[in-house]
Amino acid sequence: MQKNAIINAAKMQLKPFLVLIFLSFCSYTSFAQDIYYFKTGLSVNAGARYGREALYTDPVAYSLYTKTWVQPADGMVFGKTGTGAELKWTKITADTANRFRGRGAAANYVYFDYNSPNETVAILNIRGNSAVYVNEEPHAGDPYSSGWLNIPVKLKKGKNDVLVRGQNIQASLTFPAKPIFMDVQDATLPYIIEGKPAQNLKAAVVVINTTAKPLTNLQMISKLGAKEMKSNLQTVPAYSTRKVYFSINGEAAIPKGINICSIALVQNGKELDLKMVNIESVSAADKYINTFVSNIDGSLQYYAVAPKVGGQEPGAALFLSVHGAGVEAIGQAKAYQSKDWGDLVTPTNRRPRGFNWEDWGRLDALEVLDLAKKDLKPNPQHIYLTGHSMGGHGTWFLGATYPDKWAAIAPCAGYPTLKGYGSADGLIPDSSKFAIGQILLRSSNQSDVPKLAYNYKQLGVYILHGDADETVSVNYARQMKQQLASFQADLSYYEYPGGSHWYGDHSVDWKPIFDFFKWHKLAPEKEINTIDFTTASPGISASNHWISIHQQVSPLNYSRVKLTRNLNAGTLSGSVENVQLLKIKLADFGKDKAITLTLDGLNPIKYTTKSDTDSLFIQKTVTEWTIVGAPGSKVKGPHRYGTFKEGFNKNMVYVYATGGTKAEQEWSINKARFDAETWYYRGNGAIDIISDKAYSKSKYAGRNVVLIGNSSTNAAWKTLLGDCPIKVTAAGITAGNKKWTGGDLGTYFIWPIAGTESNTVSVISGSGINGMNAVNANQYFAGGSGFPDIMIYRLKMLVDGANEVEYAGFYDNEWNLSGKDLISKE
Repeated sequence: MQKNAIINAAKMQLKPFLVLIFLSFCSYTSFAQDIYYFKTGLSVNAGARYGREALYTDPVAYSLYTKTWVQPADGMVFGKTGTGAELKWTKITADTANRFRGRGAAANYVYFDYNSPNETVAILNIRGNSAVYVNEEPHAGDPYSSGWLNIPVKLKKGKNDVLVRGQNIQASLTFPAKPIFMDVQDATLPYIIEGKPAQNLKAAVVVINTTAKPLTNLQMISKLGAKEMKSNLQTVPAYSTRKVYFSINGEAAIPKGINICSIALVQNGKELDLKMVNIESVSAADKYINTFVSNIDGSLQYYAVAPKVGGQEPGAALFLSVHGAGVEAIGQAKAYQSKDWGDLVTPTNRRPRGFNWEDWGRLDALEVLDLAKKDLKPNPQHIYLTGHSMGGHGTWFLGATYPDKWAAIAPCAGYPTLKGYGSADGLIPDSSKFAIGQILLRSSNQSDVPKLAYNYKQLGVYILHGDADETVSVNYARQMKQQLASFQADLSYYEYPGGSHWYGDHSVDWKPIFDFFKWHKLAPEKEINTIDFTTASPGISASNHWISIHQQVSPLNYSRVKLTRNLNAGTLSGSVENVQLLKIKLADFGKDKAITLTLDGLNPIKYTTKSDTDSLFIQKTVTEWTIVGAPGSKVKGPHRYGTFKEGFNKNMVYVYATGGTKAEQEWSINKARFDAETWYYRGNGAIDIISDKAYSKSKYAGRNVVLIGNSSTNAAWKTLLGDCPIKVTAAGITAGNKKWTGGDLGTYFIWPIAGTESNTVSVISGSGINGMNAVNANQYFAGGSGFPDIMIYRLKMLVDGANEVEYAGFYDNEWNLSGKDLISKE
């Protein structure tokens, strides 16, 4: 008996290891053994510049688009620097690990060619690049060398050009044994948790389609033990990948350990591929993963939990912890010891690097917070925010942006703003010498945390930083301490002596932080009688307890409301900056209460409440504030405010053009695929891609749209943009009474979808193929990058920068093209 027990124990210890070997083998055998590594190439430091803004320069891309590109040779001059020095292509050779390293590889672009014996589709895998052109078709890059970005590329017979933007790269082509198969390297998988329902768990894996047709009528059949489930899957576009989600029944799982689950990809009853994934079972006391379908894009995401000691129970505290760059959410949760007075929840930011907790990282954090509140039912007065490194920035940013959600915050080793610490996508520029450049940068104002610092006044703030941190300098902590010290009454600060960026789990799981949290609670709204709130955009952050900024005078400039109320006396008084329309909730005053409101020293407003749920909308004129009715959904407000990037929220659908020339048609679908690849890589997301002929408002009700093409090429233009003052044709672009001519104009803009309460269409368009190519770059997916409501520029911006931007800015509050917030070229 003892011998058998020892043998069984050894089997259990080996099981996870054998499962990993088996899964690795399954993943590997999706591909044929024929892998081609690029061993030699040519590099040039061409001066391409991409970052966290709408402006970019790329002379190599410009040469491709203008058909001046010439296949390079060693020593060939590509161009000259600003000082007149020649830029030459230089031969580089890969090392024994097939990686291009060293001075020659540290270039903006690397060129390879590949001679194919026939026309075929291969899987391109490049590590360390930002983007790649294959025969001039753009594809996403893998800047963090994750290794799982496998892109189907069409190869023609003979020579194929591969032009890579990046450095220290490794590049290969693999020729798959199957035209359609699954890749489980980047799976999103649930945990089976003791005591929690397991009959309908959600998982996701990547499906790769190397065929010329979209994959429809797909199903996934999962089997764990004796429990089988069948799920209908999302469409996978032609020559594309998509992360699809499906259901697993985990009721037959072992109590603790690794479960092998088979997943079969089926189309119309025919099995296309079969894989195995491992699903982990954990006890109720273990850290665990919950998966969920996101409202942002309909993809599968997850969050992790470090459950409360003794079991979860309603009324406990909730700690939201946001992770650093390169850290998985489950790893973040495991860095903490479970607490005896609350549950710790860690969202993902969509990826370990994702969006720096801005943009869709910010939305992910809010979505997970809402899910955790519903699931764990915490005490609403005991919700706290903390995080480390990039998560320290996330703590500063989310704390300032949503100050009424937290009792206290604790940034650890964090930087306050992407203007000072740019991370992988670079800095948000601080200024511009061009008026158009300045209005473009205004679109990033929400990221400038120090400008929002007064929002911390209502919170407890604990700052932790190692004084020997070489990754994120302790000077960032000292900067925020100095700024907050002048007004922040509730501030604790500690520099860990000799602490590097990470000096053990107590870099985040620091007992004094949780002691500090325990001393703090979020006061009931009725007890909060003073508000000092700043926001850069009502579309991102509009409300603080009983006030809500609905419209600004000057969009994306900072708005501030300072108000004090006396419930007994029935008074409200204070000052307001850059606010056009303000909502004030009066519920705490009660019914039939006479109220006097005095703002900015102007004539007081008298009002008597009609119910115990009253709200008041007041609007600023030149000389006074007046009471107005509640605004309709057609005007700008927190429900739909812009900017261009707002269109990528609310379960967007990409609509590509089927009209125009062959080149314009190919550009449109290629652009949709390029964005889908980038969204998947950066945001663990998935995009529905449909043709203009397939779109209808009723079929895609409630969803935002990203439209690719112009009024001549995209048949959905009239449906979505028939009432829009902006029109793009092959001849040029008109915006209201302004007009620009030529086939080299590109534009990004947003527009409300008529007949909907809050949906928008974001337009990616060009007047001709040159203008269309001008909008290929998608740094709108870079966290914190600023894009206004509308931007029009010429292809030559790729070499001349802001000087080639024709028009940029913001609609007014009625979505009209008017006012000082729209700038034309100087």
